[in-house]
Formats: sequence, structure tokens, C-alpha cells
Amino acid sequence: MNINAQLVKELRKKTSAGMMDCKKALKATEGDLEKAIEYLRKKGMDAAASKFNRQALSGKVESYIHLYGKIGVLVEINCETDFVANTKEFKEFVKRA
Repeated sequence: MNINAQLVKELRKKTSAGMMDCKKALKATEGDLEKAIEYLRKKGMDAAASKFNRQALSGKVESYIHLYGKIGVLVEINCETDFVANTKEFKEFVKRA
């Protein structure tokens, strides 16, 4: 079955999935939009399940002590790679947590 660009665009708008994922889902479901949405949902769940047992071994620890020193907090946020842990965005995220 030939999948037209308009159908792919509509599926992308509804699901925010990538263009090739939408095209593959539409081909697998023979152009049925609702079945394609379900296909993408199941594929996403399968992907999440495969990542479930991964360990996040890198990360950062941030501390905060309140004004008079009576309350303190330590926050640890982990990620999978040291490349992510050392990015400016990750460091700012940990600091705001």
C-alpha cells in the first residue's frame, strides 16, 4: 500500500512520533490511522520496557542548606552517561531540583 504524505503528517500531529516511525506504522496497519496510533503506542511501551533494567550510573549531587542552618537537603539525580552528567543543562537542572 502506498502511504501519502498527508496521512503521515496527520499521524505525526496526533502522536508527535518521528516521520519514519509514522510511515512504518501506517504501512504495518495498511493506512488505518487509529490502528497506527495503537501500533506506535505499543512500540513505545516495548521500547520503555527494554530500558527498564538499565542502570543510571552517572549523575550529580547537589546540596542546599536553609537560611539558619536548621534544614538541609541533598539531591542526587542520575543519568546513563557521563556525557549527559557534564552538560550545562543537566548541571542547571540538578541545581534547580
